[in-house]
Amino acid sequence: MPRFISILLLAAAVVFRPASLAASVSNSLDDPAFFPIAVWVQSPAHAQKYREAGINTYVGLWHGLTPEHLESLQKAGIKIVCAQNSFALRQTGNSSIIAWMHGDEPDNAQTLGSGKGYGPPILPEVIARNYQEMKKADPSRPVLLNFGQGVAWDNYIGRGVRRNHPEDYPEYLKGCDIASFDIYPAVHEDKEVAGKLEFVARGVQRLGEWSGGKKRVWNCIECTRISNVKTKPTPEQVRAEVWMSLIHGSRGLIYFVHQFKPEFREAALLDDPEMLETVTALNKQIIGLAPVLNSRSLDGLIEVKSAPESAPVAAMVKRSGNDLYVFAVGMRGSPTRATFTLKPNAESSGLTQVFTEKGPIKLADGKWSDDFSAYGFHIYVLRVAAKRS
Repeated sequence: MPRFISILLLAAAVVFRPASLAASVSNSLDDPAFFPIAVWVQSPAHAQKYREAGINTYVGLWHGLTPEHLESLQKAGIKIVCAQNSFALRQTGNSSIIAWMHGDEPDNAQTLGSGKGYGPPILPEVIARNYQEMKKADPSRPVLLNFGQGVAWDNYIGRGVRRNHPEDYPEYLKGCDIASFDIYPAVHEDKEVAGKLEFVARGVQRLGEWSGGKKRVWNCIECTRISNVKTKPTPEQVRAEVWMSLIHGSRGLIYFVHQFKPEFREAALLDDPEMLETVTALNKQIIGLAPVLNSRSLDGLIEVKSAPESAPVAAMVKRSGNDLYVFAVGMRGSPTRATFTLKPNAESSGLTQVFTEKGPIKLADGKWSDDFSAYGFHIYVLRVAAKRS
């Protein structure tokens, strides 16, 4: 995230420990029908418009949670991830607050003040120690920590002296319950990343691997030009980034909706009818699939081969009732044809039909094939044959 937003978030994170605290909070994150779809650091004045777009969570508030913020967000039915302050910590048992914000991008070089340059990142042990203090203040809610581009891109210059040191991240992950990160390849200006949407998937996958699968993984999604005056993400790119994220293990999405150039617009998504329509449709689709997406993945059940091999397709398999859901996305900016092969076992027995958004596809000997556009996406629903009476 841009540094001045990080500073405001950290300034709001002063912890005041309450005299007593409820043992637990009824948390939407434990509800299989709830999938967190958030916006990053937005005014609660926009809450109702975001709710209409399928947003159900705010991550970060400009100056911390206030009674007015809480009232506005609760009225709109929006959940909250915010810094611990004296007012927020008094909301014991308030299910609107689903997690605490631990700050933003501690893995990046930290500012030394205006005109003084940057020092090293915050040490992982400092993040872990602060996390323990936050858990003491409220053990009932998880703590979210957002990282920068280094999660997906080792060579990111913004890490300063810790550039090309991915080994830092398993240590950082000791300081959170929910790990998130941001990288925005559609508007990126470095040729190593620009246009390569697969960096989003790589970061999600690495956070899962570095945590041994023990942390929830969320990630940020670009949907504005941010600071790139020459280009902005297309609806197709945003759609691909979302599904890449979910297929690689993300269990929470945070849309970055600010624009900084050519002028600052806090809620630029709301000013872009085409992108807003795309994001709203995506959110509606995810909300409808939440129980499926929140279920365990059936690893190793399907094999995917693409032609050409240089344009691979990634897939995730879930079960819902008697149906198998296969979510698949092209991982390169070029078209490809994928062949899916079900491995015979109890999970795949009796499956005879494959349905997609285009209609049925022939399933023969446990295989089917389909074409993918550049970074294209398909959902397949495999159904068990109806029993004859």
